[in-house]
Amino acid sequence: MTAIGNVWELAKRNVRQSGIFVAFVVIVVFFSVLKPVFLSPGNLTNLILQYSYILILAIGMVVIIIAGHIDLSVGSVVALTGAVSAVLVVKNGMPWWVGVLAAIGVGVLVGVWQGFWVAYMGIPAFIVTLAGMLLFRGLTARVLDNISLSPFGKPYSDIAGGFINGLFGGQGYDVFTLVVFGIGVAGYAWSQWRTRQGKIRYQQSVEAMWLFVVKIVVVGAVVMWFGWQIAHSRGLPIILIILAVLIMAYSVVMQRSVFGRHVYAIGGNLHAAQLSGVKVRKVNMWIFINMGFLAGIAGVVFSSRMNGAQPGAGNMFELDAIAACFIGGASTTGGVGRVGGAMVGGLIMAVLSNGMQLMGLDQSIQQMVKGLVLLLAVAFDVVNKRRAGVAR
Repeated sequence: MTAIGNVWELAKRNVRQSGIFVAFVVIVVFFSVLKPVFLSPGNLTNLILQYSYILILAIGMVVIIIAGHIDLSVGSVVALTGAVSAVLVVKNGMPWWVGVLAAIGVGVLVGVWQGFWVAYMGIPAFIVTLAGMLLFRGLTARVLDNISLSPFGKPYSDIAGGFINGLFGGQGYDVFTLVVFGIGVAGYAWSQWRTRQGKIRYQQSVEAMWLFVVKIVVVGAVVMWFGWQIAHSRGLPIILIILAVLIMAYSVVMQRSVFGRHVYAIGGNLHAAQLSGVKVRKVNMWIFINMGFLAGIAGVVFSSRMNGAQPGAGNMFELDAIAACFIGGASTTGGVGRVGGAMVGGLIMAVLSNGMQLMGLDQSIQQMVKGLVLLLAVAFDVVNKRRAGVAR
């Protein structure tokens, strides 16, 4: 097969994933041409700080969607967990870490509550989480007594707004940030090499070596360029470290663990999963507990970012998280999706929002554009499935 044919076959095998990466690059180039400040170190840093909590929610949401469910309550849970933390830290003067643990604990309890109704009572997740959206929003208002609480103080606010810099020195840039990004690129290259070798051992098709090397080099160059920009701003954001750890951990869980395979099996074919001995109720219970756990972390991050808690916090967050998953390649029928894809989808939403804000577009237009992007992403998924059906 020729080199061009190899590339074409690879693109056809993963057209959805290829499409979102191309779309992401096109959107970035578009905004960088219209607004050169878009790629400035300061704006890229703000991009991370402003949308990190949506990416955290998207990690949990993609697991839910792969299993064939949906969670409409995560925005309300973010508000509730942030409110609990604020009452303890701001109102009662407890240490910042008590608020963090309490927020995550409340998120886990919410996950247990919703997981019970879905997994053991058989109520559709759409209904359970729709009820949860109303229930937890009301609880947030009660916990805060319909008022805002602030400020948390520096240790807590540093979770989402703090930076690590100056550890290794540097003139006009932070060397530590570059070292961390370099380690990340090396880890990515090693992981991709192991995956490739595993496929070869099982006699699965892989791309040509030159294409594999080009992919690693391109990804590495883009990541190091991003790290260079961040290093020239305020250093390495603490929230970026938290986000990177979560992405790596959940990517491993979903791709290399028994639990991850069971989640894909349930979403792909529920009846077959049951016949194969998958403990469907237990898995469903845990995916909602996990969603509550991540919503608790997102609640801490958002309240840290705002340096306070408000009754209306987290409004529409669930829609942004769901949109990130579907734009990133998750299927509306379950069984398909990746954590990495959800992150790219979330970044597309973040770049769109940030770019349109820099252009000064009205909020209503921003909502219309994001809604249209989501619709097109799902339509693309449906069309691909129909073509695949015709091909078979």
